[in-house]
Amino acid sequence: MERKYPHLTSPITVAGVTFRNRMFSAPMGGTDITNDGCIGPKSTAFYELRSKGGAGAVTVSECMVHESDGSHAYRLNPAILNSLACATYTADAIRRHGGMPSLELSHSGMFAGTYMTDKTKQKTMKQWGPMDTVRPDGVEVQGMTKEMIDEIVKSYGDVAAMAKRAGFEMIMVHGGHGWLINQFLSPLFNQRTDEYGGSLENRCRLAKEILTSIRNAVGPRFPIEFRMSGSEFCEGGYGLEEGIEIAKQLEDYVDILHVSAGTYQKTFGITHPSMFEEHGRNVFLAAEIKKHVKVPVATIGGLNDPAQMEEIIASGKADIVYMGRALLADPYLPQKVTENRDDEIVRCLRCFTCMAERAATSTRRCTVNPLIGREIEGDEVCPAPVKKKVLVAGGGPGGLYAAYTAARRGHEVILCEKEDELGGILKSEQALPFKYEMYQLTATYEKLARKAGVEIRLNTEVTKEYAEKENADALIIAVGSSPLVPPIPGLDGDNVVVVNNYYKEKDKVTDKVVVMGGGLAGCECAIHLGMEGKHVELIEMRDQLAPDANVRHRPLLLKEIDKYVTVHTGFKAVKVSSEGVVCENAQGEEVLVPGESVICALGQRSRTDMVEALRNTAPFVRVIGDAAKVSTITNAVYWGYHAALDI
Repeated sequence: MERKYPHLTSPITVAGVTFRNRMFSAPMGGTDITNDGCIGPKSTAFYELRSKGGAGAVTVSECMVHESDGSHAYRLNPAILNSLACATYTADAIRRHGGMPSLELSHSGMFAGTYMTDKTKQKTMKQWGPMDTVRPDGVEVQGMTKEMIDEIVKSYGDVAAMAKRAGFEMIMVHGGHGWLINQFLSPLFNQRTDEYGGSLENRCRLAKEILTSIRNAVGPRFPIEFRMSGSEFCEGGYGLEEGIEIAKQLEDYVDILHVSAGTYQKTFGITHPSMFEEHGRNVFLAAEIKKHVKVPVATIGGLNDPAQMEEIIASGKADIVYMGRALLADPYLPQKVTENRDDEIVRCLRCFTCMAERAATSTRRCTVNPLIGREIEGDEVCPAPVKKKVLVAGGGPGGLYAAYTAARRGHEVILCEKEDELGGILKSEQALPFKYEMYQLTATYEKLARKAGVEIRLNTEVTKEYAEKENADALIIAVGSSPLVPPIPGLDGDNVVVVNNYYKEKDKVTDKVVVMGGGLAGCECAIHLGMEGKHVELIEMRDQLAPDANVRHRPLLLKEIDKYVTVHTGFKAVKVSSEGVVCENAQGEEVLVPGESVICALGQRSRTDMVEALRNTAPFVRVIGDAAKVSTITNAVYWGYHAALDI
C-alpha cells in the first residue's frame, strides 16, 4: 500500500536496533509510583497503550539513578524489592506490541526534592548541585564534591545495566530542562572553577563521563540517546549557538541527540509549548543542530499534525519526532498515520489538563481521552450483551463521545442536536486561533461517531414528547448550559456581545473593548482581542483572575493577560452604557471603565429545566456534562464515555 506519510512511517535503525517508524513517545511520568520508586501496574498500562497505538519507541520517565535524588521518582535498584521485576514487566508490556522500550535516566541535582514521591522527606533531604547556592525557594544547595560526582557517574552505568537486563532496548539520558546534567552544562547554574566548570569543554565533562559509564555498562550495539535543551531561553542560560557546540562535544558519545528546549523552572510554557505557542515552536533548534552533527537528531515540541511531522523528516530538519501530550489525546495516532487514517486523529488541545491533574491529585486525565490514567481498567470497548436503542440529547463533546461509545458497543444510537451545527459550547472556540483545536474536536468526534454507526439529527430538540415518541431504552441527557446574563441595566444593549456568541458577532466588536468577567472564558477572549490589537479592559468582581483555570495553564494565561489586557479586580459591574461599564470598586466608589464594545463572560448555568423535563422519559437516564454541573470538557467526555459503558 502507498503510505500517505512515507518518511514519518519509515523504519530507522540505530545502533543495531530497528524502530518501526519515526514517531516516538516522549517521556511522561507515571502515577502509581511507590515510595521506594517501583513502577506500579497503572503506570505499566499507561506506557503499554503508547506501544499498542503504534509508537516506534516508548520512553519511561524518569528513573532516578542515585539515592541523593528524591524527585519524580522511579528507581531501578537491586536493594529495592520488586524494583527490577516492575521494570521488567513494563519493558515487556511495551515490547510485546512492537514498540521499543526506552528508559530515561535522570538526576534532579539542586531540584531533587521538588517533586518528591515520599513527601515526608521533601524538606529534610539534602540538595546537591554544581555549586554551593541557595535556591529561589530558600533551600540550601551543596556543591558536589569530586567523590560524589564519581559516585553518581558510576550509578548511571549501574542503572543502565539493570535497564538492559530488564528488557529495555534504549537508554535516554536526560541532559536538559534544568536537571543535574543541564545544571553542569549551563552557565546559569555552573560557576565552578575546577575541571567541571568554566569552559564549555569543562561544563560538558560530567555529561561525557556519564555517557562513557553507560556505554561501558551496556556495550556497543545498544542505543544511547541524549536529551538536551537546544537553548535555555532564559537570562544567564545558554542559547542555540552554545547548544550547537554542546551537541558537537557530545555526539561521539551518543547514538541519538534529542533536542528539546528550555529550563523547567523558568520556561515551562516553552519546554512544554502551551496553546499560545505555535506547533513545533522548538523544531528550529533541532534543525540547526542537525546541520553540525553526524548522529540522528530527534525533535519535540507541541507536535500533533502528521503533515507537519512528515515535512520535518522529509526536509531533513530531524530524523525522529517525539510526542508527549499528543499521544495522550490519541495513543493510536501513529497507527492511524500508518494506516492513512489521519483524519480520525483526536488532536491534543495543549490545555495542560494532563499535567495539572498529576500535580493536583497524582493521577492522570486527558480532556479528550477518558482512558488516560485509567488504562488498567481496560482500553477496549466491549460489545453489549443486549443491544438497545439509545437516544442522546445534545451534540456537544460529551454527547458526541457518549454516542460514539454506545455505537461501538453495538447499540442503535440516535443523537439529536437542536441547532443546525454540532459542538455545543465548543462552537465559540472557532474565533480564537489558539483554541481552534477545541472547535476542530467536534468534527473529529462527529466523524468517529458516524463511522461507528450513530444517526445524527440536526435541528432536532429532544422534548419530553419527542423522547416518549422515540421510546428509547436509554437516554443520555447532554443538553449543556446557557450563558449567565444577570439583570444589569444596559447588558441587553446593541454594544454587548455574549462571549458564547462572539464567533457569530465579532464584527460588532470595536477597537475599545470591556470584557465583563475574569474567569477562564473571559480571560481567553480578552487575550485574543488584545492579540488583535484592540485596547482591552477586563473587570472581575473577585480579587483574582481565572480561578477555574488549571494549575499549569493559569500561570501562562496570566502572562498573556499581562501582555495584552488592562485588569480591574474587585470591580462589580452596575450599569452598561455606550461609553463603557460603570463599576463599583472595593471602596464602594463608582468608576467608569471605558469601552465602546462590551463582552459578557459572566459564566454558565446548567439547563436544569430541560433535564427535569426529560428525566423520566426512558428506563435508563443519565445526565452528563454541563447539564449535570457546569464544569469542564474533560468531565463531559469522561461522564459521557462511562454513561455509554453502563448501558
